[in-house]
Amino acid sequence: MRPEVALPVLLPLLSGAISLLFWRSRPMQRFTAVAGNLALLVVALWLMASVSAEGYVTIQMGGWEAPYGITLVADMLSAVMVVLTAMIGLALAVYSLASTGPDHEKFGYYPLMHLLLAGVAGAFLTGDIFNLYVWFEVMLVASFALLILGGEKAQMEGAIKYVTLNLLASVIFLTAIGLLYGMVGTLNMADIALRLAEAEHRGMVEVLAVMFMVAFGIKAAAFPLFFWLPASYHTPPVAVSALFAGLLTKVGVYSLFRVFTLMFDETMDYTQDLLIWGAALTMVTGVLGAAAQYEFRRILSFHIVSQIGYMILGLALFTPLAIAGGIFAVMHNIVVKTNLFLISGVTRRLQGTYQLKKMGGLYRERPWLAVAFFISAFSLAGVPPLSGFFAKFVIVRAGIEAEAYVVTAIALAVGLMTLYSMVKIWHEVFWKALPEDNLVPEVEMVAGDDSRMVKPSLWLMYLPVGWLALCAVLIGIYAQPLMEIMAIIGDQLTNPRGYIEAVMGQEAHGSDALLEAPSGEARP
Repeated sequence: MRPEVALPVLLPLLSGAISLLFWRSRPMQRFTAVAGNLALLVVALWLMASVSAEGYVTIQMGGWEAPYGITLVADMLSAVMVVLTAMIGLALAVYSLASTGPDHEKFGYYPLMHLLLAGVAGAFLTGDIFNLYVWFEVMLVASFALLILGGEKAQMEGAIKYVTLNLLASVIFLTAIGLLYGMVGTLNMADIALRLAEAEHRGMVEVLAVMFMVAFGIKAAAFPLFFWLPASYHTPPVAVSALFAGLLTKVGVYSLFRVFTLMFDETMDYTQDLLIWGAALTMVTGVLGAAAQYEFRRILSFHIVSQIGYMILGLALFTPLAIAGGIFAVMHNIVVKTNLFLISGVTRRLQGTYQLKKMGGLYRERPWLAVAFFISAFSLAGVPPLSGFFAKFVIVRAGIEAEAYVVTAIALAVGLMTLYSMVKIWHEVFWKALPEDNLVPEVEMVAGDDSRMVKPSLWLMYLPVGWLALCAVLIGIYAQPLMEIMAIIGDQLTNPRGYIEAVMGQEAHGSDALLEAPSGEARP
């Protein structure tokens, strides 16, 4: 038994169940949120240590051996993503103590948050393609409920766009799973990789690859079906926006990396151009949308789309270096994007608005908040020596080595446009004087537009903001050892033999011919 693989899924479910048991006790629900996420972080670090020592850690649920049962499997990518999930969950649990009022808490805010985290961790750890679909639906249900919590008109409009396109992605995903099962007769992803290697109908394999690419592309908010994200992420309470911004789209990106390196790696000759130009258009449309906005969270929402393009580009170039850079971009973006949304909530608390034109003066009033924003914003833009610089540097270097000069130039130009948006926020919110028509004291309202008035300690909002800003700095300082971890991820993803053998055991040893190219080298 390897409990550290299952506990990242079970602990949030247990925490959610405890929150439901204490439905009428706000203090107990709050305590459970913080304690449960702290326990999740401990377990995630335990899993990371096990993977670092052994390479792969697996558990066969119910004692059913692969490929007949459901497998939970952790490689270095899964372990890193689970640690990041736990970090964000803990930060948001603390932040929610000050930003979420009773009107939201009494309608299940904390149980839904735990359910969403369980879905995210389950998606990162499952080794079964249908189980991946199940965890996506768990996330969709929990995120939709969180999105409409409060029932305001803007939330309902955003939720309709959000759920419509995500249901479309789910339909495509489920259809692709059905067709795939009809072709290979298995749902275990490692077993699928073995069977697709000997599939006779290569054209059908390529069709399935495109279907999965479209489904996960919608989930990741990639071009062209990304507009559900900027239409919805600015509408819920700010802690919910931050949770969505940090984790939800990254599950779609993770799934693209997992499926195209494990199952459909041999279709890259066909799908690579689609991924490259999809990544380029995602970067460009996202950054142009952000440049046109003057509402804090809408700017950040469009930049989620833009940064997804960099991650997909790392996959599309399909070299160990590019994939390492893409995962580094995922890691850094989860931290800084979550923090930028949290900072927007603090500024809303202080000045009563998200509209940039009505804000100002926070550099003098709250210098530490300005420093935290500076670190996160300029890291997002890729300014050295912050974390985002190293992610973009590795991807750009990989693009040059692959002779993908046009898309590499686009990535550099998008970085400059990102810097423009961040400078715009810096000037409007922190540098310029507060407009005379908004000379208000600290606004004692919930940042999520809760109608109930609350007066929590502001330090509970500053604490996770400072912690995540420090993480962004540390990612930059320790970029070299972190890139060594990313290199391990790149090697594991581009050489899936270890993953397949960890899951399939003796079954894989009997299929060595399928795991090797005709030259005798490991599959690319």
